[in-house]
Amino acid sequence: MAERFDSLFAGISEADALRYITSPAESLENPGLKYLAATRLGACSSEESFQALLRIAQASPDNLYDRITGRKALEALGRRKDLRSLPVLLQALKNDDEPTVVNAADAISRLGASLDSEQAQLLKQALHGPDNQRRAVIQTHCRLEVNGAADAIAELSKDENPLVAGAALAYQARVLHQADAIQPLIKQLNDCNAGRRRAAVIDLGDARNATALEELNRCPVSMPLKAKSAFNILGDDAWDTSNTNNRELLQKLLQDDPRDLNLDMVDPAESSPEAITPRLQHRDEAQQYAGACGLLQMDQASSLSMIDQLRSTLGSDYGVHYLIANSIGLLGLKERADAVSEALHETGPQYAKSRIAAAWSCQRLKMIDKETATLKELADNSAWLALKWTCKKVLETT
Repeated sequence: MAERFDSLFAGISEADALRYITSPAESLENPGLKYLAATRLGACSSEESFQALLRIAQASPDNLYDRITGRKALEALGRRKDLRSLPVLLQALKNDDEPTVVNAADAISRLGASLDSEQAQLLKQALHGPDNQRRAVIQTHCRLEVNGAADAIAELSKDENPLVAGAALAYQARVLHQADAIQPLIKQLNDCNAGRRRAAVIDLGDARNATALEELNRCPVSMPLKAKSAFNILGDDAWDTSNTNNRELLQKLLQDDPRDLNLDMVDPAESSPEAITPRLQHRDEAQQYAGACGLLQMDQASSLSMIDQLRSTLGSDYGVHYLIANSIGLLGLKERADAVSEALHETGPQYAKSRIAAAWSCQRLKMIDKETATLKELADNSAWLALKWTCKKVLETT
């Protein structure tokens, strides 16, 4: 996730980041610059910045800003993917600060290195801790396919916290090849609690069982989260043109028509601005999608008016921005093609998913010829697989 927002820190030079991260927090006018600097250094490649992150990650500070900076340094080391950081990350697993252990475990999984028996034992010991820590450590076992803690993780699959149990079930499905372990996760996709739905989506991505794709499609959580899991599940098969079923499921997921989702856990939205607007701003994606369904059920004149109102009042809200770009194409509103073009050309990282919606809307509104150059550039060069795949697929229709 952090890579998508690197441009937000582009205004901090590497030299400034090194200065901020090594300065006492109390000496800075804005102490938060220290942990912003750590994030910035995660996008650098110099040896000096790497060594600075190593030093910060090994510190044991009392100051809150310094503790947060240490956590961010661990995260940054995971992004750097330099195997020399592994001993530091493993040592951080012994910390009594839960977010520190979570960040260390996540960073270890990002390195992707095989662990020897001693290193695997350190990871296993970190299974004893608060729930968020246990979940992160189980996920690391799963993503690195570490076998040494199978019995302990099997016990955690029965944990009363579904987020802990879900990660353990994903481990059993992927590492121990227990295919039926995904069934509770599939059921959890329809949970009334949005956080549990999101966790199930992540866990199914870790489980890497393609039979989950159809149910994953219908889950009302954010499209980028589902897309990440779908690409984890499919791997190189996502690009295999001979596997038409999986490609069709992936395309449907990325097209993200709210009317195809299971929204039984929320009340239907009335097709009125007063009912739709607060739904679109809700923290629960099921509520957002229900609001979008209300918009899609309006007559053309009302939907045009509603979209214009949303653009003028909530157009900078990236969730609403995305739903507008998507709805214009789903409704076939050629009168608002300008909003689709605007979304396709929006380079702000927080609007990246709007570019996917805009690409599909270009296809639906027959705008591909006008936007071929942008679509081709994204298909060739986008670092985000979901956006790259979408633009390639849209261009195939020309």
